[in-house]
Amino acid sequence: MKLVKKYIHGFVSEESLRTMKTQTEAAAGLLHSRTGPGNEFLGWLDLPVSYDKDELERIKNAAERIKKNSDVLIVIGIGGSYLGARAAIEFLKSPLYNNLKKDTPDIYYAGNGISPEYLNELLEICEGRNISVNVISKSGTTTEPALAFRVFKKLLEKKYGADGARSRIYCTTDKVKGTLKELADEKGYETFAIADDIGGRYSVLTAVGLLPIAVSGCDVSEIMRGAAVAMEELKAPFEQNDCYQYAALRNILYRCGKHTEIMVSYDPAFVLMAEWYKQLFGESEGKENKGIFPAAVNFSADLHSMGQYIQEGLRIIFETVIDIKKPKTDFFLEDDPENLDSLNFLTGQNMSEVNRKAFEGTVLAHSQGGVPNIVLELEDRSEYSFGYMVYFFEKACAVSGYILGVNPFNQPGVEAYKNNMFALLNKPGYEKQREELLKRL
Repeated sequence: MKLVKKYIHGFVSEESLRTMKTQTEAAAGLLHSRTGPGNEFLGWLDLPVSYDKDELERIKNAAERIKKNSDVLIVIGIGGSYLGARAAIEFLKSPLYNNLKKDTPDIYYAGNGISPEYLNELLEICEGRNISVNVISKSGTTTEPALAFRVFKKLLEKKYGADGARSRIYCTTDKVKGTLKELADEKGYETFAIADDIGGRYSVLTAVGLLPIAVSGCDVSEIMRGAAVAMEELKAPFEQNDCYQYAALRNILYRCGKHTEIMVSYDPAFVLMAEWYKQLFGESEGKENKGIFPAAVNFSADLHSMGQYIQEGLRIIFETVIDIKKPKTDFFLEDDPENLDSLNFLTGQNMSEVNRKAFEGTVLAHSQGGVPNIVLELEDRSEYSFGYMVYFFEKACAVSGYILGVNPFNQPGVEAYKNNMFALLNKPGYEKQREELLKRL
């Protein structure tokens, strides 16, 4: 990842950026000394070199078994327990992964919502096909994935019998405790560990993300290599550290009233990565009535909708643009003798070049219109680049959160909706809260 700053000139001066050096390095110091808030969740910091090599081999072996005996893999999880894997597969393979001809299973996701229609449609998709399940939950009692696992566990046992289901259920859960771990030990399911010191939104480079990613045919060792290079390079001093400077720029713009960051991509393969970014930064920074609001758009499609607001709406936004330098494939534009669409001026060009001009024209228009644009260049959509990018954003988020003055590794606000939902569903122990909520409703 390379930080390009030329489109923030006029919004942030080099002097302003230099004044953030002390604060940024202090935040990084809290991180590396493991003395800041939430320091018990810093297992991701050296994960690219300290990860369990034996477990990675087990992940690869399990992925090969799933590829051989399954037409469909159902990944059951919510939030960080599925979003990173889905983002990776769409980024590294395609947002049309399930529709493409391939020698790997289709991959679908369950337990990330409570829609009966979605669940019924997923069950229809599975009819007449061989299925494996990867259920991801530290406790095994989180409502959404637990409900989905109930359904698919029953489906597999009915289809293959208890013994057959045993070889098709893979549990990514706590190492030693919890409902799911106990069930896995009792039934004999293969298990992979969720580390105690890595939170869900930082877990894509663990078994949480790597098993589904490996099933899709991606080289997970190469992903870890990219992350390991990022880990070393992003220890550099502030002046040579694009990750630290990105974190600093976000906070400078926030203090100038730019309270919303829009993650911009020009490739549909990045759409789910933007969703992962929204969880990473939103859950990490949105606390104590402060924090940058993370949003996302995919251009050029959203230039015909959100583009109007960005160009002329409230000046409370800045954009972070992901510029992928090399497309996976290209498309050569040929001449049309009739030229009814008047597009023959594009004859002889590759579509990637048209996309690049859309990027260049847009970044100039938006920055001139009062919207600062940070550009992050990414070489390509390879496994190596993906691993590097994930680590870059994880570290930038941690440093940015410490600059902001919050704990980037907890999420106390997430419990509010859960407690209300349990009370309204009449869960034992929530009777008093249920009465109060019903009055309010």
